[in-house]
Amino acid sequence: MTETTQTQVIPPVRGTALRTPELRMAADALHGLADVLHGLWEDLFCNAFAYRPLPRLRADGPLIGRLTGRARQYATWIPHALVLAASVLAVLATGKTQDEDSSFLLSAALAAAPVLLLLVRPVGAFWASMVATPLTATMTDIWNDWPWATGSFICHLTVLTVVAIRTDPRTVRWMWLLTAVYGLTTELFFGADHYADNAAPMLATSAVLLLVVTVWHIRRNAEWRVTAEQTQTAQERSRRTLLEERTTIARELHDVVAHHMSVVAIQAEAAPYRVENPPPELEKAFLTIRENAVAALTELRRVLGVVRAEDYEVPDAPQPTLADLDALLANVRGAGLPVEKVVTGAVRELPQGVELSAYRIVQEALSNSLRHAPGAAARVEIGYVLGGLGLRVVNDPPPQLSLVKPSPGAGHGITGMRERVGMLGGEMTAGPSEDGGYEVVVFLPVALYSEDEA
Repeated sequence: MTETTQTQVIPPVRGTALRTPELRMAADALHGLADVLHGLWEDLFCNAFAYRPLPRLRADGPLIGRLTGRARQYATWIPHALVLAASVLAVLATGKTQDEDSSFLLSAALAAAPVLLLLVRPVGAFWASMVATPLTATMTDIWNDWPWATGSFICHLTVLTVVAIRTDPRTVRWMWLLTAVYGLTTELFFGADHYADNAAPMLATSAVLLLVVTVWHIRRNAEWRVTAEQTQTAQERSRRTLLEERTTIARELHDVVAHHMSVVAIQAEAAPYRVENPPPELEKAFLTIRENAVAALTELRRVLGVVRAEDYEVPDAPQPTLADLDALLANVRGAGLPVEKVVTGAVRELPQGVELSAYRIVQEALSNSLRHAPGAAARVEIGYVLGGLGLRVVNDPPPQLSLVKPSPGAGHGITGMRERVGMLGGEMTAGPSEDGGYEVVVFLPVALYSEDEA
């Protein structure tokens, strides 16, 4: 018995034959070279001569802050003074290598200009130094240093150091590499006729200076990160402490108020049984008191229960809307406040947030009327307009002020109403009315289109 095995050759997909490992390596290398060239362009060529003036030192720094008067003001210019001193030093060093007056003036200008350019255009100062260095070198004899004359040496070191302080390490790395390419190339191809070269001292000295500056940058960035983390930690700790305090207050408020409201509800339920043959009005009044106590206890548990425990689940009870306003007004009338409702405009369904805020605003305004103007009549006006909903709750002056004493509150009602109105981007005014009463006028904006149309 002979078994024959056939191998099925799958034809290569178009384009896959060209993606050999060698070609992939070459493509990766090209991509890497493109990234390198892009970084070089971004750091040294793009906006190389952008205006970036050298900033002054902070007057509240650890050292300058100890000074007083004019000394502190002048001390903020120390970086500028050091740059000017470096330019003067470069000019003085140029005078030792130039004998003729004309060549000295030109060499001094070429040595000082890049340093002075550091005051306003740091990256441009590097290119100015790279251009000035060969021009100055052509005016020196074979006995002088090559490829950097003494003044150019000081100039270029100053430029590299200051630019390193003012820019990021990647830019400084490119500058040092270009400096190395220039120094080694000119020394190899054009330095045979010169008896002294300083490419190696330039690269070694600049590398040490740039390393020191880089370490300073790393240390400063680490300090900034630590400071930022400490600030964020302090803010989180303060926020957590505030939340814990609010939680404690809310829990205590829930326990205290819930206890008293439960007592009120129980006493209101038991009160009719303590009177023989109570009139129906009294029974109805106690029933209303009990219903209000139970409703208030339910609302309190719904609002404050969320802070009682992390796994608290909010009840799925529907939130009140303007459709429930008649029940609220009936409850208020039962408490002794004559109230009238007037609705204008085409009644329509509004967003849930607007409905709930409008209900709470009317509820709080009527509560204020009961508290501050007992015995006065109130009026609730609701206007459905094109751009939103208008509310006006006004009460008359309280009658017989000498017989009925108002019950002032803590003043949180108006603040709560303003917060609700501000959350919806509306407007609110509250104050005494012309007849001596009090009125609250609110406008809640509503979009002209519905969610289905959006």
